[in-house]
Amino acid sequence: MKNNKSWFFILISLSLLAGCATTAIPKNLLDPTLSEFHNIYDYGDAQYVDGELVLQATKNWFFMTQKTYADFILTAEVLLPDVTEYSNSGIMFRSQILNSEKGPMAIGYQVDIDPSDRKWTGGLFDQSRRLWLHPIHPTRSHPDEHFLLNYTPTWTTTMANAYKHLEWNHIRIECRGNEIKIYVNDVLTTHVLDNTDAEGYIGFQHHGSKTLRETGHSNNVVRFRNINVIEF
Repeated sequence: MKNNKSWFFILISLSLLAGCATTAIPKNLLDPTLSEFHNIYDYGDAQYVDGELVLQATKNWFFMTQKTYADFILTAEVLLPDVTEYSNSGIMFRSQILNSEKGPMAIGYQVDIDPSDRKWTGGLFDQSRRLWLHPIHPTRSHPDEHFLLNYTPTWTTTMANAYKHLEWNHIRIECRGNEIKIYVNDVLTTHVLDNTDAEGYIGFQHHGSKTLRETGHSNNVVRFRNINVIEF
C-alpha cells in the first residue's frame, strides 16, 4: 500500500514538472502577404518590406488582425520616422471593430508610442472611449467603474525615458484576465486591472500625415518588425 502511494505521488510530481516545462511557441504575425491582417479603413496603407510592416496614412488609422486575442503576450519592435510634422503611433489590443456612420472603426485599448516632449510612450489610451487611463491627462482622462486598479499610478522619469527616438524600440504587452502590463525596452510602464474588454483585435497605428494628404508623398512612415504573439 505504501509503495502504491509512493508511485502515485511520483507520477503526480512528474506530471506537474512536465506541465511546467511546456512552453508556448510564439506565432509570427508577419508574412509577405500580410495574411494575418485586414484593412478596415480606406485611407491607410500597409506593406511588407524586408520583414517589416511599413505603414502610411493620411488620417489616424489602424491596421487590424483578422482574428481576436484574449490572454496573450505580444512583442514587437517599432521605429518612428525622423520628420518635422506630427508623428505618433501605437498598438491596439483587445480592441473592438464597430460599424459607424462613417464605416468600420476600431475602438479600445492602445499602447501609445509618443515621441513628443510629453514622453508618454508605454502609456495606456482607450481609443474613442475613455481616452487616457495612464498617465492621467488633465482634461482627456475618463476612467470608469471598469478601471479597477493602477499599480503604477506615478509616471516616473524612468518610464518617460524608456523610449529611444529614431531607434528600434521593443514593446511588450501582457494580458491575463483583467490584468494588463506594458513594457517599453523592458521597463514596466503600465500595470493596471481593467474589466472593459476580455478579448479583441490587435491593431498597428499610423496617426496620419498631413504632408501625405496634401502632396501624395511623405517620409512619415512607421515601421514594425518581429511581431510575435503567445496565446494562453
